[in-house]
Amino acid sequence: MQVTETLSEGLKRELSITVPMADLVDRLDKRLAELKDTVRINGFRPGKVPTAHLKRLVGAQEMAKIVDTVIGEAIRDVVEGRKERPALNPDVALAEGCDAEKVVAGEADLVFNASYELLPTFEIQDWTSIEIERPVVTVSDDEVKERIDQLAEGNRPFTDRAKTAKAKKGDKVKIDFVGTIDGVAFEGGSADDVDLVLGSGQFIPGFEDQLIGHKTGDDVTVKVAFPADYGAAHLAGKDAEFACKVKGVASPGDLVVDDEWAKGLGLESLEKLQEIVKEQIASQYAGATRAKVKRALLDKLDAQYQFELPSKLVEGEFENIWAQAQQELAQTGKSFADEGTTEDEAKADYRKIAERRVRLGLVLSEVGEKREVKVTDEEVSRAMIERARQFPGQEKQVFDYFRSNAMALASLRAPIFEEKVVDLIVAEAKVTDKEVSKDELLKEDEEA
Repeated sequence: MQVTETLSEGLKRELSITVPMADLVDRLDKRLAELKDTVRINGFRPGKVPTAHLKRLVGAQEMAKIVDTVIGEAIRDVVEGRKERPALNPDVALAEGCDAEKVVAGEADLVFNASYELLPTFEIQDWTSIEIERPVVTVSDDEVKERIDQLAEGNRPFTDRAKTAKAKKGDKVKIDFVGTIDGVAFEGGSADDVDLVLGSGQFIPGFEDQLIGHKTGDDVTVKVAFPADYGAAHLAGKDAEFACKVKGVASPGDLVVDDEWAKGLGLESLEKLQEIVKEQIASQYAGATRAKVKRALLDKLDAQYQFELPSKLVEGEFENIWAQAQQELAQTGKSFADEGTTEDEAKADYRKIAERRVRLGLVLSEVGEKREVKVTDEEVSRAMIERARQFPGQEKQVFDYFRSNAMALASLRAPIFEEKVVDLIVAEAKVTDKEVSKDELLKEDEEA
């Protein structure tokens, strides 16, 4: 085998590899000798098929398989011999002038080109000097009470009122409605038997107020305007009418939050419910804290490193981000202009995000490798179970998909590995706790 480097520019490499015809023919002869003892051909006893006849029947087919195998083995051996780490599998193409038919016929050398990019080499920076503020929130008794009151309100009993009783604020009405814009019904604007507590703010502003004073059997035309920032762009700012039918009015009953009420939820006491709610709130805050700390750490790491990135890794990441952005725009019915930008500006921003992700991914991978971070099969199995739970009734198909798809399985392993490396670095960095308000902790970063 002859190897010639035709390009060495930054991370890019191109090689010309030649496998002599004699080597291919020798492999084919050995393969035919193996087949001769097992193949079944009409008119010949097992093991008695003439090699020349067997070659005419399956020689081209077997040589094509050998060529594929030889290309893979050659690339692997060459890369290992050069002690290189390709970022992705090399692209392979027959060299100009290499006749594929002659190669398969055993009449010409196999000459092909392999092009690839290397993973960059860089020095791992000291992360123990990184300083990070960890925002923390202490769960107050008032917040626990507020959350329990909300839970109680959602379970408040209602008593049906007389059919002549007019609905007032706080009452629950059962309605059917059909929404239209310019006389045309719109998707998602109609429903039957909807329970609505007047004054709860569940519906768009102005809707609930117009039902106050109406009784069972009334037909009410509710006129409202969708907010300018409404999630569905095709409805945002539009005037709409809802033809409503009041089918029932119920008044709220008294609600006593005590041990008996807690027992009705399946708990032993109100104190136990308070403990559970406090733990739930604390867990929610812990997740938000972790996300903030991780973001801060990644920002610090991103500032520490500048090195050349494999262009195909960046392009692949960009394509994923861009596809997701376009999908979100399609779902909301918005355009880049609605977001205050242009397609070209958005692409430039997303490409920077792609570069950041690739760079940080390489850094975390290098740290994890040097510190021998491992992801266990049990951890991957748990992630697979969690993914399967997202598709009720299709659990078996989800399991089969991951078990038969190495790339899909790697997609479960990668985020677990990343979180472990992040935890490792955070544990050794200089982290100081900072007490913040709930609103400050939960506020999303604009740049995120």
